[in-house]
Amino acid sequence: MAMASDADILRDFEFPPNASIVDARYFTYNAGRSLVGAQPPTAFKVLMADKTTFPALDGQSVSLAVLQIPGGVVNPPHSHPRATELLLLISGDLQVGFIDSTNKHFNQTLKAGDMFVFPKGLVHYQFNILPNIPAIAVSAFGSANAGLVSIPSNLFQTGIEDRILAQSFKTDIPTIQRLKASVVTF
Repeated sequence: MAMASDADILRDFEFPPNASIVDARYFTYNAGRSLVGAQPPTAFKVLMADKTTFPALDGQSVSLAVLQIPGGVVNPPHSHPRATELLLLISGDLQVGFIDSTNKHFNQTLKAGDMFVFPKGLVHYQFNILPNIPAIAVSAFGSANAGLVSIPSNLFQTGIEDRILAQSFKTDIPTIQRLKASVVTF
């Protein structure tokens, strides 16, 4: 497992490239307006505010995501190598969990208003246990670039040979090929 963190900056904030003067617009991100009055999600969606989508976060060691999870849908096992995640459930019910470095599974069912912390770098997931009610959650990260390692994509969409995966999972190559064909990238 590789770990990293944001570098400390030596001024109040990072200036955008080729700029010597900034105003309040630089510190404003309006993408969240798309959530106001929006219809319930029909597919898993993430609205991300990180240093890529909101450059004013560069050097600030913070980012945020709004997760929109339709009923019965999972945010597959993944990790953030550079940040702890603090999730606040706004609406719906979620089953959440993570696996620690001793392979112990910690899981909890959250109700609206509950928070859950996913330690930095550990594999975790969120699952909307209500089949017909969407869940909305806000996740804060202790990095402007938390990173995302999706376990299904990482294993089945990166070119690892089928025979290596088949041996690793103690199965056969056709099963691995079916798994590879079914993985959806988020």
